[in-house]
Order: sequence, then C-alpha cells, then structure tokens
Amino acid sequence: MRALDTNVLLRYFIADDPRQALAAKRLIETCTADSPAFINTIVLCEVIWILKIKYDYDKSLLAGTLEKILEAEQLQVENAAAVQVALGLYRNHKVDFTDALIGVINRQSGCSKTATFDKQAAKLAEFQLLS
Repeated sequence: MRALDTNVLLRYFIADDPRQALAAKRLIETCTADSPAFINTIVLCEVIWILKIKYDYDKSLLAGTLEKILEAEQLQVENAAAVQVALGLYRNHKVDFTDALIGVINRQSGCSKTATFDKQAAKLAEFQLLS
C-alpha cells in the first residue's frame, strides 16, 4: 500500500500544477479497493487547512472534500471512524476540523477531556476550557 502526502492530494484536487496534477491523478486512479492509497489524519488536517487558508474554501466545500475522501473506495483513511465523527462535529458546530479530530481521537484514546484555551473548541464535549 502506498501513502499519499498532502501535496499529492492538493495537486489532485486543485490541479494548479498541470504536470503534478496529472501524476497525482494517475497514481490515485490506479489505486483500487483491494490496493488503496493510505491517507493519515495529519495529511487530512493539512489538506483542509491549506484549502481553507490558501484557496479560500468555505466550510461546506471543505466538508464535501472530506466526505469525498472518506467515500472513495481507492483511499484508506487512517482512523476513518474518528474522522467521520469529527466531520459531523465540524459540520454542526463552529469549530475547526482539526480541533474536532483532536478531541475525538483523544476521547477514543481514553481521555475524558482535552484541555484547551480555544473557546470555540471548548464548546465541544470533548474539550475543557482552561482559564
């Protein structure tokens, strides 16, 4: 199984470099359900951050991108169950996807709460605001 780096997924979605976009497309489209490409959660967080900051994707488009990644049978997402829960939190609350994922993974790892100074993240049950 091959893993994909952030820049490969970005070239695939944005196609801002024609040569690299074609290489990314060829690689991803040769993957199958039996031989998927692996995407770790750090890569997902980087992709979402870059699409938001550099390409000005809105929340709806970012959530749709995450959904497409999760649904693609030729892609295997690390801890897909946590990513799915975090996606739901991201869609339904005013919180960054990365914060939602941090809280979900920490909860799944046995943590009762994640301490934070982030007032938005602290609105999720997974977090506790430090003052």
